[in-house]
Amino acid sequence: LFRIITAVFLKDTMELAARDAKLVIQQKTRQKEEFAQHMLEFFQIADTSGDGFITLDELQEVLFHNPKIKSWLGMLELSVDDTEELFSILDNGDGQVSCEAFTKGALHLKGAARSQDVMAIKQTGMTLLNEMKSLRASLKGLDHLVRDSEIETTI
Repeated sequence: LFRIITAVFLKDTMELAARDAKLVIQQKTRQKEEFAQHMLEFFQIADTSGDGFITLDELQEVLFHNPKIKSWLGMLELSVDDTEELFSILDNGDGQVSCEAFTKGALHLKGAARSQDVMAIKQTGMTLLNEMKSLRASLKGLDHLVRDSEIETTI
């Protein structure tokens, strides 16, 4: 009898845990969608030219002239203290950020860095370091070839 009661209790507990997990996933999804909607609203305010892109000047202008927006972004866990750094993270190098790139980038920037983010940065840094070492070795080899050929031509 004790085992039956324990089994029923365990079954109910597992069902409750499964429902809680589904609820947490739904809440996280809803929060992400709400955040994306807020970023879309901000983008539309910041895009003063109406061309579907924001520039650094537009971003700085809206943050400088509207402290409420800066506070609002802070409440959404998006730090905007260094506008140029924020823009350079979101910009692909052409001096403007699309709505999609802004929203996706803001979702990734929200909150504190995760261990996964730090490890990805570390891995990228190590890859770049190895490529730089390889490039340096190649350049040294080319330098020796050029110097040897210069010596031969002067002789």
